This record gives sequence, structure tokens and C-alpha cells, in this order.
Amino acid sequence: MCAPTKGRDFATAGLLLLLCSTSVTSKGARGDAQPAVQGTLPHFILEPGDAYIVKSNPIKLRCRATPALQIFFKCNGEWVHQNQHFSTEYKDVSTGLNVREVLINVSRQQVEDFHGPEDYWCLCVAWSHLGTSKSRKATVRIAYLRKNFQQDPQGKEVPINGMTVLHCRPPEGVPVAEVEWLKNEELVSSLTDAGADYNLVINKARLSDSGNYTCLASNIVAKRQSTTATVIVFVAGGWSLWTDWSSCDVPCGRGVQRRSRSCTNPAPLNGGAFCQGMSVQKISCNPPCPIDGGWDEWSQWTLCGRQCERQRSRGCNSPSPKHRGKMCQGSSQSTGNCTDGQCTQGMDSSNDVALYSGLGAGIIAVGILAVVIMLYRKHPSGYGEDVIDSSALAGGFQSFNFKTAGQGNPLLLNSSIQVDLSVGRAYSTPMCLQGGADKALFDPFPDIKVKVQNSLMVSLGVAEGTEFHAKAPVGAFPQDHRRDYCSSIDKTGVLTFNGPLRTRREQLRTTGVFGSTGGRLVLPNTGVSMLVPHGAVAEDMWWEMYMVISLGEASADTLEGYQIPLSPEVTYGPPGLDLACPVAMTMAHCAEVDSENWNIQLKRRTQDSKWEEVMLVEDESTSCYCLMDSTSCHLLLEQPGSYALVGEPLTQAAIKRLKLAVFGNVETTSMDYSLRVYCVDDTPLAFQGVVRAEKSRGGQLLQEPKILPFLANTFSLQVSIQDVPQFLWSIKPFTTFQEFSFSQVWCSKQQPLHCAFFLERFSPASTQLSCKISVSQVKGHDQILQVYTVVGETPKELVPMWMETDCTITSQTGPKAFRVPSSIRQRICATFDTANAEGKDWQLLAHKLYLDGNLGYFAKQRSPSAVILSLWEARHQDTADLHSLASALEEIGNIHYKRYPKDQNEHETNFNQIQKDSLGGTCTFSN
Repeated sequence: MCAPTKGRDFATAGLLLLLCSTSVTSKGARGDAQPAVQGTLPHFILEPGDAYIVKSNPIKLRCRATPALQIFFKCNGEWVHQNQHFSTEYKDVSTGLNVREVLINVSRQQVEDFHGPEDYWCLCVAWSHLGTSKSRKATVRIAYLRKNFQQDPQGKEVPINGMTVLHCRPPEGVPVAEVEWLKNEELVSSLTDAGADYNLVINKARLSDSGNYTCLASNIVAKRQSTTATVIVFVAGGWSLWTDWSSCDVPCGRGVQRRSRSCTNPAPLNGGAFCQGMSVQKISCNPPCPIDGGWDEWSQWTLCGRQCERQRSRGCNSPSPKHRGKMCQGSSQSTGNCTDGQCTQGMDSSNDVALYSGLGAGIIAVGILAVVIMLYRKHPSGYGEDVIDSSALAGGFQSFNFKTAGQGNPLLLNSSIQVDLSVGRAYSTPMCLQGGADKALFDPFPDIKVKVQNSLMVSLGVAEGTEFHAKAPVGAFPQDHRRDYCSSIDKTGVLTFNGPLRTRREQLRTTGVFGSTGGRLVLPNTGVSMLVPHGAVAEDMWWEMYMVISLGEASADTLEGYQIPLSPEVTYGPPGLDLACPVAMTMAHCAEVDSENWNIQLKRRTQDSKWEEVMLVEDESTSCYCLMDSTSCHLLLEQPGSYALVGEPLTQAAIKRLKLAVFGNVETTSMDYSLRVYCVDDTPLAFQGVVRAEKSRGGQLLQEPKILPFLANTFSLQVSIQDVPQFLWSIKPFTTFQEFSFSQVWCSKQQPLHCAFFLERFSPASTQLSCKISVSQVKGHDQILQVYTVVGETPKELVPMWMETDCTITSQTGPKAFRVPSSIRQRICATFDTANAEGKDWQLLAHKLYLDGNLGYFAKQRSPSAVILSLWEARHQDTADLHSLASALEEIGNIHYKRYPKDQNEHETNFNQIQKDSLGGTCTFSN
């Protein structure tokens, strides 16, 4: 054994190596002759370098020297065992010397087990005839990179040509992470600062520098991305040059001249400030008014001349015409006889010729004028026809609409009558019914007047020129039941604030008693209601019906796979309910409806508390009907039970809407203030739980809630507070950035999530707090909640009135629960349910009301039109708009006229009969 072992000192090792070298030399004498190198210590051609252990992969340390009889590694002051060395020897072709190379492996466990004052280190020791040489120390460290950045970049708003710095401190790591910057997911190279502070410096901002910037830190272990900082380069507006002064706005007298400039040099961009100052300047002007000329006094007559005439003259100087004034009218010269016709001097022949020529021309002119006057009197209508009657100008402009009825329209009684279905009062459903004097809130037709100017409405039995008065009955029950049967909502359980908000198995409940006139049940501020159609309950029958919303996680704890609840669990009953037609139920949901990204199902709870599928909302079914709007789902149900809307994402583009809100209030000490940020499913019911809890706590809503589309991309939701005034407020350490995992948000099961930021003001005089709260999904959408409040100021209302849940009356019975008067409803049903040669008219009604999906469900009903109208009522309970129904009826009338003009007489006979009959009760069903 020629290798040094653990425990031997260098002297002993050298003696062993010297003996070994003698042995080697003697062996070499018997073999090939080796070149001798005298007087040379070992020289290291390759020394071990610093290394990092990545994960659990061991590293290799190499050492190469010449001339060297032996090379061994020494780590942390102790020799490495000979069995752990891998040694090779070869001859260098260029020098002819023997070169020895040694390799050892260092594992992660060895480094972790070492506990010394310095890092784990190793060096090489090489032996020759003359002694030993040592290599440099090589350190071995375990490489890592933390997840969280020590400082994330913050968004900036930068003026054009301005300078800004995005600060970034990468996560702690070994080796130290290198930093790169990404702009809109692309590498930025030209803008980075050459310093070692990892900051991104934009010296002269351009519009193209606007974008989303991310700090990318990386080493041999991993890469980490910071939160995105949005940089907006804005342009402040600048004035253009003034235009020339305009002309004076009056021809004479006191007026105004104007000049203008526009904020286009440059125009404000990306939120830049608008130009300060006036865009229009005015100055007064006083152009002189025209002065018309006036005649002077006549001058004296001249002496009488040879022709027995005298002259006089006058000038236009009293005043002289100025400033475009008119010249004097008339002659400036006057001639008169000076002998009163007694002049005896003869006239020469030339004057006689001129006299007779003038007389002849005058006679001809008079004759022509007489002929013209005679012709005008004989044919006066041929001249000035357009200006003879000025009454056409005195009355102004009026619009005329001549609508000629075609012949043979089967739906017309009087073809000249046009549609005008006008209601005296708009109907707005507040989803809260009031008692006493306020019960008219749910009475859409307290005194309705419908002017019948529509061909189809005439066909439904309303005569031309009449007015239909539909006064709601005094009560929906017989004499012994004349009251509004209502109940208050059971509110049990209050949300707590220990982390994510949770609720027990709670319920919201309302009940009502309904007869053949039908009615409506409403759970206020939840987006849930149910319409019991007119005629659903048999005559002389009464049903006490209820509607319940189950709260808490238990309502969704038995869903399968990746399914999540998109709506509350709603139950209606009683179980043995027997109705002639389906009820129309409405409940809010929180999904962005898209069949390519969602698989949405309607599910019903079984007796063993499991969920069973009723239908896919995109499919057709004859057992129930489902109509999806952007925020609500409208159902036609025939079987009582518990129902809920459940969704399964098909792609990562599936979106669930979240409602974001921030509340705040002063804590126990007046210097502390807390901000609470809530993320709840975008349904009225989910948000009401937050409202009730904050109201009990005394919280104040600091900004109107905002909507955040949350993608099914498995990335988390991040909440951070920004722009807190550092000299006025301090924030609790390590709370500026908080994060919800994807599963917490996506699988919240209608339960609110919240996080809190705790701030402390340095002085009681600091009463104003302004900051921004950023809520964003990684690789998704983001929202900014702007907070501005005055601490210590008691708000007039801690929670806005539109969020209150003080309504107690939740049911309505009889005609006042419906929009369409019962008489018109009866006529629509009788008209469109009647089979005729033209086809099934109810299908056209469904098409015009945009309810033409799943027509097979309507076809199996005894009165398809009645069910269509019930669904229309449920869908439009918040809009109070009957114009869409009136327009649909008018379009249907026009279509029937164009298709079947020959059956006009038959239809007029039928509709005249409807007009004479006084229908009551339910719709006339036809099989």
C-alpha cells in the first residue's frame, strides 16, 4: 500500500512514497526507459474548481499534475480514502512527461453532514522525488434559489421622454441569481442598467416602452419570475397654435371675434393630463354700421335760358354715404319751364324729330305692358304657384306616415290600425316586495291603459280606439283569505373573520300560499325567484309553497371530479306538489357561459343527499327547460326538489367571475386601521354574506365592487397593497403581498375568501389614507381597487342601501305578480295554441321572443304559449319592458299576412268572436 491513509502525517506519507518511487524506478529499469526529471516539484496542470451540488446529483473534483508519483485529495483537513480515488496516468506527447490525473465524487449528504466554520472544501496533494505540492482549495456548496423575491418591481406611470427605474431584488440563492428583464414575455437587453443592483433603467421613455415588465432571476437550480409591473408611458397634452381671429359676428355694432386652439400638440395619451387653459379666446369688436346718403337742399334756380328752361341741383351730402351705405335715390338735377308755357321762341326741326321719336317709343311701351297684364289675368294659376299659398310655410314641418294595409291579412280586423302597446307605468322589480302602501311595487298594472292601434292586438279582442283598463283585484284570495301571505327570511349564522369565511348548514327560506291566479316567490338580494304561472294550481285549490336556499359548504360537498357549483342550491316544494304547468325559477350564476370551455349541468339532489344529472344546458330535454343568460339561469321545472347549476371546465380558458370588494375600519386603537379584501363568486347571494358580516363589524365599503374573470389555468390569485404613503402610514411586515392558491379560489364552493392588511399611522393628524390594492391572477386578468378614505369620519351608511337585506315580504299572489294582463295573456294563448293550416304559431312566438331553443319541451305542454309567456316573464322580471313583446306580436302579424293572405276572412271571424267573448280564468288549453 503506497497511498497515505487516514491518521498518517505528511512525514510518514513521504517516506512511504519514497519507498514506492524506488520500487517504481527499479521496475522501470527492467522495462522501457522513462525520461528522468531531476530537481522538479510536481506541477498542477488542472486544479480542482469550486462546485455546486444541484438537487441530489454528486459533483466531481479533478486534479492533474506532472511529474507526480501519487496524487491524493484532502477534504476539510482529512485525507480522502484511497478507495474513493479514481486515478489515471498517461504520457504527454509534447513533453514526454508522465501526467497523473485523479478524480473523486462529493455527494450532497457529505456536504450536509459537515458542520464547520467555513464551507466544505477539498484540495489536492501531489508527491514526487523532491517533495509535495498542494493545489488551491475548492469549495463545494449546495445550490438553491428561494421562491419569493426580496423586492418585486412596482408599476409606474412615466411621462414621455421621462426617466424611471424599476427596482428588483432577486430571491436569495447559491450561486447568486442572475437577473434579466422581460417585457411582455420577451427578453429586454438594451434597457438594463450595467450596475449590480439588478434595476431596469429607462432613461428616456418612449410610447413603445409601455408594457408589462417582469424580473427574471435564474441560477443553475431554477428560474423565478417576479410579479408583473405595468409601465404606462403617458403623453401630456399640448396646445396647438392659435388660429387667426374670426370675422366679427355682427355686421355692425358691438360683437365678438374669436380664435381657438386645440389640445393636439401633442394630444393627451394613456391618461396624460389635458391642456390647462382656455381653448377659445374672445375679444369685442365694433364694426361701423352703414350710413345711407341723404340729399342736401336744392340750390337756387338758374336764369331762364334760350329754351325757356331753368335748372337747379342738389348734393348727396346730408349725410354722405359711408361704410357701404346706400347712395341717395333720385336725381341730383331738376329742370323747369321758366315762362309758365308762354315761351314764344320757335323750335328748330331737330328738336321736333327728337320730340316725336320719344312720344312714339312711349306709346309702344304702354301697349306692350297692357298685353302682359291681360295675359296674366287670363291665366293666373300658371304663375307663382309655389308661393301663392303661404299657409304651407306657416305650419312648420310635420311627419306623415301613410301605411296602406294589404288585402287578405288573416290577422287583421282593421288593417289601418297600427301597433301602440303603451303602459301607463313602468314596472321595475326590486327583488324585494313591500307591504302596506308599498305593495304597488310588485303591481305592474295598477291602472294600465293600452291604446289599441295594432292589428294583432285587435285580433286578440280589443277594439279600435278603445282603452283597456286592467285594475288589479283587491285581493288574490277569497273573502276569508284576503291578505298577502308572506314570511320573513330566516337568517341564521353570521360569517366569521378567522381566515377564509365559512358558514354552517344555514338556510334562507320564504313561503307563500297560491291559488289558481298564481304568483311569485322572491328571496331578496340573492338573484333567486320563482314564478307560479296563472292556472298552474287547479280551481278551488290552494298550495302552501316554499323556496329555500342552502348555505355553507355542505350544499356542494358531494360533487364529483372537477365539478364546482356555479349557483346556489335552491329547493322548492312541498314534495307532493301537483301543478298543471311548470314553474319558472330564476337563479344567478357566476360563469362566463361558453360551450367550448364549460360543461354546465343542471343537477338535482336525491333522497340520499347525492347529486344526479338532470340535463346539460346545451342539450334539449323534455323533462325540464334551461335558458342561460350572462348572469342568470331560467328554469322550467315540473318536479319539486333541490336544484343547482354545476360546471366542469373543459379548457383552461373557462372563466368563473369573481366579485372583489375592499372594506375598512379603525381597530381597537385609534392609530390602527385594517383593510379587508374579499374575493367571492359573482352572485348576489355570495356577496350578501360579506355585507352582513361587515355590517355587524362596522366595516365601510371603500369602493364599488369590481369583477375579475378567473381562469381555470391552475395559477394562483395574488393580492398586494401599493402606494401607501410611507411618511404617514406603516404596514405590518410581510403582509404587503398575499396569495390564494388556485384550489382555494376555484373550489371555494360559494364561500367568500378574504385577506387583511393592517396599517398604523404615525400621527393622529394623519386622517387621509389613499392606496391601491392589486388583485391579479398569475397569467390571467387583474383589477385595481382604489382606496381613499378619511379615518375617523363616521360614514352616513356603513354599507350602501342597495346592499341592504331588510326586506321581509317575499311573496306576491294574483295578477299583480305578472307583467302581462291576464286578459291579453288569455287571448295570446287562445290565438297561438290553436292548430291551423299555417303551422304551429307558438313556435313563431318563441322565435320572436328569442326562446326558440329546446322547442320539444314546449310541444309537450298543454298550452305552449302559456309556458313561453311564463319563461318570458321570469327572464324580464328586472327590465319592466313590454315593448319587446309588443314588437314580437307585430312582426308575427306581418309574417302571417305575407304567408297566408287568402285566409283573412276566416281569421277575422275568429278574432271578432274573441272580441265579443269575455274570457276569464286560465288560458284555454288545447291538446
